[in-house]
Amino acid sequence: MEVDLEPKVLDTSSMTEKGYEEFGCSHYRRRCKIRAPCCDEIFDCRHCHNDAKNSIEIDPFDRHEVPRHDIKRVICSLCDREQDHCINCGVCMGKYFCSKCNFFDNDVSKKQYHCDGCGICRIGGAENFFHCDKCGCCYSMMMKNSHNCVEKAMHHNCAVCFEFLFDTTKEITVLPCGHTIHLECVREMERHSQYSCPVCSKSFCDMTQVWERLDRDVASTGMPQIYQNRRVWILCNDCGENSEVNFHFVAQKCPICSSYNTKLTRGRIATGSSEIMKTV
Repeated sequence: MEVDLEPKVLDTSSMTEKGYEEFGCSHYRRRCKIRAPCCDEIFDCRHCHNDAKNSIEIDPFDRHEVPRHDIKRVICSLCDREQDHCINCGVCMGKYFCSKCNFFDNDVSKKQYHCDGCGICRIGGAENFFHCDKCGCCYSMMMKNSHNCVEKAMHHNCAVCFEFLFDTTKEITVLPCGHTIHLECVREMERHSQYSCPVCSKSFCDMTQVWERLDRDVASTGMPQIYQNRRVWILCNDCGENSEVNFHFVAQKCPICSSYNTKLTRGRIATGSSEIMKTV
């Protein structure tokens, strides 16, 4: 009697697993589509709707976005039945489901969770984030006792690309001043030698080496007789103090915190000339 020693692969597939990872879009992998209540059209997800309805081909007066909480009906990608959940074919539309947002997603590696404070679903795991009531958004636990609170910190557009930050799908970073911005936008600023917050102008990284270089530049650059001992008032963007200092073509240094991230506020430079404002 021959015994088959080859391992058997058991077919454990069922309708709840059928079509897994076969449907979805670039934003979400799931087995359902949405009907947008604003225009009564079908899309893979709300981001697909917003991209389509805000493209340059659309008349500016017809451009719009769909509020996520207005979506009430979904369409099964396998049987095309429109419903709340797929009671027709029994397919699991998404391994993650939020009844408050009516949101499905198959990729649970994102560690989705619903934040009641934000009122939306976020990713990264609820155990790794806390909701700041003053800032009105979720931050990493590592920032819980150290971040500077800014009221409704993410309820505005990114100061660089002007995309609304609160529900963006891109990575966000919090600058030392407390203002929020897309991480890629910060990197783009750094590539163009911009190191101050576009909202408040405070330096967002260690500028010690830059200030030391400017010290050398100021020391090695002589001033014409007409400008020597000319005093001007400056505002320091880093410490917020106003100071009276000697004017220099290269830059004005804050005597309080030694920063060159300053701007001229008062003081005529020369008769008939415009004021020179220097901001690092």
